[in-house]
Amino acid sequence: MDFLKSAVASAISRGPPFPYNFGDKVDNDDSIWTLCNATKREDGSACSVFSFEVNNLNKNRLPLAKNALRKLRTMRHPGVVKVLDTAETDTYIYIATERVMPLQYFEKRRELQPETIKWGLHAVANTVKFINSDASSVHGNLRMSSVYVTQSGEWKLFGFEVMSSMKEETPFVNTYGSMVPDSGRYAPPEVVKGGWGTITPQSIPALDSWFFAILMFELFSGNFSNVEQLASPKGIPSNMLPSYKRLISPAPKTRLPVSQFLDQGKRSGGYFDTPLIRITEFIENMSVKSEFERKEFLSELDDVDDKFPEGYLTMKVLPELLKSIEFGGAGPEVFGTALKISANLTSEEWVTSVSPCVLRMFDSPDRQTRLLLLNNLQTIVDHLPDRVINDKVFPAMLVGFSDTEPLLRDTSVKSVLIIVPKLSERNKNGDLLKYLAKTQNDTEPGIRTNTTVCIGKIAPHLGTNTRAKVLIAAFGRALRDPFIHARTAALQSLSSCVEYFSEADIANNVIGGVAPCLIDKEKVVRVQAKKTLDQYLERVKTLTADYPDTVLPPAGSVTSPGAIPGAFAATPASGAVGAVAGAAGGWAGWAISNFASKISSVSGGMEIAGSPAPVASPPVSLVPGTQPPAASSFAATRPLPTMTHSAPVIPAVEPEDTEIDTDAWGAMDEELNEDDIFAEPKKNHQLPKGMTKKVIPGSTLGSTRKSNVVLGQKKPLPKPTPKPTAPAKKGGDNWGLEMEDDDGWADGWN
Repeated sequence: MDFLKSAVASAISRGPPFPYNFGDKVDNDDSIWTLCNATKREDGSACSVFSFEVNNLNKNRLPLAKNALRKLRTMRHPGVVKVLDTAETDTYIYIATERVMPLQYFEKRRELQPETIKWGLHAVANTVKFINSDASSVHGNLRMSSVYVTQSGEWKLFGFEVMSSMKEETPFVNTYGSMVPDSGRYAPPEVVKGGWGTITPQSIPALDSWFFAILMFELFSGNFSNVEQLASPKGIPSNMLPSYKRLISPAPKTRLPVSQFLDQGKRSGGYFDTPLIRITEFIENMSVKSEFERKEFLSELDDVDDKFPEGYLTMKVLPELLKSIEFGGAGPEVFGTALKISANLTSEEWVTSVSPCVLRMFDSPDRQTRLLLLNNLQTIVDHLPDRVINDKVFPAMLVGFSDTEPLLRDTSVKSVLIIVPKLSERNKNGDLLKYLAKTQNDTEPGIRTNTTVCIGKIAPHLGTNTRAKVLIAAFGRALRDPFIHARTAALQSLSSCVEYFSEADIANNVIGGVAPCLIDKEKVVRVQAKKTLDQYLERVKTLTADYPDTVLPPAGSVTSPGAIPGAFAATPASGAVGAVAGAAGGWAGWAISNFASKISSVSGGMEIAGSPAPVASPPVSLVPGTQPPAASSFAATRPLPTMTHSAPVIPAVEPEDTEIDTDAWGAMDEELNEDDIFAEPKKNHQLPKGMTKKVIPGSTLGSTRKSNVVLGQKKPLPKPTPKPTAPAKKGGDNWGLEMEDDDGWADGWN
């Protein structure tokens, strides 16, 4: 092999430049050509090189090589091996072609099925018909060693060493036909009897019919050694036998032309009326076919896709499907089939052949196209690099969050789960959360619920610095949703995200927000609220297990100047979640699968479902040295009673955690703040009658309290009579929904 490479390199150096790198040699029996795998130096693309060495052994066959080179330079047909470049020197002739392998390679390995053989013979017969009828020529060397298989699995003709025109006075085959390797074994009866020189121009087409019959015998029956074998073939399909016997007729005048053999096979029920052949002919004109014809084609393709040669679907069918989708208006079925075929491609091949079409489709304003892409997003993101997803796919996907079509908005929300692992930190914690905030305030209750589900599932991917704030705001918003399944989804999401909250978040925000759901009008919400609250109480118990019994100094000890008696020092939390972590194991089954089938339209405002009207609290006297508990930012804000002391007031210590305003999540009627999407616009609140705003000394936070305790007075003031309130409406009644069966909601996304 090294000798061959060096010889080729030496020959190239003495002749014209040939911009191809030679690789391994390929076995090519019964041919005057040496076949090598090669690559093009310019771009590294794969190709093949046929080379003929001019030496003492092959010098008498040089006319054959030159005739083949001349014919290949002028012949262009889909059934002929595609020529890329040629070069001719004193010692070598080179023909660079598309990458091919000899048909003998596959036949020896018994990789050819009967249906595949018919499909290949149909292609060869089409090419021979073109040569005989349109080009008025004869191939003259039609055998297995002249048929090659491309990377797409197509059968194509080569071996044009004795190709002759019927218009020539002395056809080339008459003079040089005997110089073709093993010509005596393949010669027809008239040549055996009178020699190649006795063939008349009128009988020349009968040569290809005879050779085509031998090719059929070799493919179906096996090795061909003598003419007597042709009379008793094995394996040739029964419906093909009558035409085969006419191909091997001893008399050239009665021999069936290959063109007629092809036409007979194409008749309804004929040997060429097969699914593989019908698909091949259909795919070339798919863009002009009707929708009904396309559906029939796709159904037939699914039945026979495993019978096509390896590479044909990806290199021939797939490009035509993509063109039909992009320019011919093909529907979702065609795109689904294209993605199924593309699954066999490597990531590099997918990016090269499929991604250009897919990315152009993402720019399309057509809703059906965008919905099609979202439904197949998993296959798309599996093959595209992260950079392309963040720069091209994700921005195009965000358009669907603001679409007027509810189905497209809902599908966009569901698609977040697929794409979020590929997103950059900026996209995840920036644009994505802004658009989820909008859809959590959607007019469709199913979209609001699915958004809550989505936020719970993407929680592991959010930034650790802002995750707790995002979850508190989003779930707190959903807990006050009038739609029952939105509240249930929020509680279940909280159960799944228990590990992301500190003990301070739980005590100050979560527990107070969940507590009103314990008295919800809907039992399913009350039951889930009880489970969620138990989890968080257990979580707090675990996190505070190593807290000290007290931080007060022992009796008689001297405290540091300025120390506040009864103040707690911050202690780091430690320890595992323990049994709490497993409590949220079944949360993944609660997504809305199809809200459109449940609800046609929804409108209305948001309120806490089932929460009772506020009742004034009885007056309470504080023990000196303590401070009132901080109001939970997770629950709905309620006015607190103002407390007075007869003893001097000790300045309250401001809590470390800044309270989060949950009402800012998803505010569609307010402009989103780019710095903080959760920031609620400032409003001038009018205090109710009898309410005063009092600032606790030592604190920057203002609190509104009702003055019902007079400083130094032992008895509290009489409790005011609350104003009558209207009876609370049920969440379902607010939306006018008939909830015949709740099982369809929040059970899982399809």
